Amino acid sequence: MKLILIRHGESEADLLKVHEGRADFSLTDRGKGQARLLSKWLAAKEDFDFLLSSPLKRAKETAQFISKETGKPIILAEELMEWDNGLLAGLPREEAAKKYPLPKGGRKPHHTNGGTESMINFRARAETFLSELKEEYPKDAQLCIISHGGMINMLYRSLLNLSMQTEQSIRCGDTSIHKFILKEDKCDIEYINRLEHLSELL
Repeated sequence: MKLILIRHGESEADLLKVHEGRADFSLTDRGKGQARLLSKWLAAKEDFDFLLSSPLKRAKETAQFISKETGKPIILAEELMEWDNGLLAGLPREEAAKKYPLPKGGRKPHHTNGGTESMINFRARAETFLSELKEEYPKDAQLCIISHGGMINMLYRSLLNLSMQTEQSIRCGDTSIHKFILKEDKCDIEYINRLEHLSELL
């Protein structure tokens, strides 16, 4: 099974400097340009059978560009939504820090301060998505998945059987592409954070 994981393009929240998470912002004009270049690159460089996307606007709008370019219909999957940041969603970072400060000693895996999703539940959501994926799709399926930086990192940790509290993470630039090949119980990383399709915007 081939998984192409893609982060959405630049969203309005990036410009507003607010917590995004489940706040449902659309792509900026730049984000739409990024998604357009991404879709052309994918159509030329990668083959895939299925196009799955988080239903949040910034991801779904990115997927729409890919669908238009490749002709693949979009399958929405709520499991691919970003970490649920509860009452922090849409708040300026300074305001959120004052209203919902981190617990003493930092956030623990079970904490849900500010109505947020615990890291335990977030990891379980990623693991559930991958388990269902392996059950519902053929072993040789090629899937393009549009999601968010937090979820892509949680899927990365799940695919590599890393600890939930690992310090390892992968960079996820706007419309970054990450490719994983699954073989039985083995996972190969072909590339991560690929951004060459944006060269004309840099």
